[in-house]
Amino acid sequence: MTACPFCEINEGRAPAEFVHEWSDAIAIVPLNPVVDGHTLVIPKIHVTDFAEDPAVSAATMHRAADLADRLLSGSMNLITSRGREATQSVFHLHLHLVPRAENDGLALPWYSGRRKQSSCGPECSEMHTETGRCEIARNR
Repeated sequence: MTACPFCEINEGRAPAEFVHEWSDAIAIVPLNPVVDGHTLVIPKIHVTDFAEDPAVSAATMHRAADLADRLLSGSMNLITSRGREATQSVFHLHLHLVPRAENDGLALPWYSGRRKQSSCGPECSEMHTETGRCEIARNR
């Protein structure tokens, strides 16, 4: 079994760019930040995800809120995942603080990008986003 990368960072065996450290959690810059200011808040104790230990999850959320209030400003998403299908790639609880700006081009993680067949009718063969409509449907 491979070592947990966040445990390795917490124990000083792997490098990371630290943003802040508390007695029970750390905040680091991810390896591939999606925007400037993207920060991970990670508990020092290993828990797989937010459901494994609600007390650790709550404490980590508290640290993320504190960091967002004191060091980061403006609009942001706070994102965490549970399970591979939910985009979790490191199985150690971590919260993404992702600063947002108008027209920043970031899609929320639950936007699938899937397209579905429209109900415009047999004369339309276009594929539409879940909320999009073609000219045929607009002119009805």
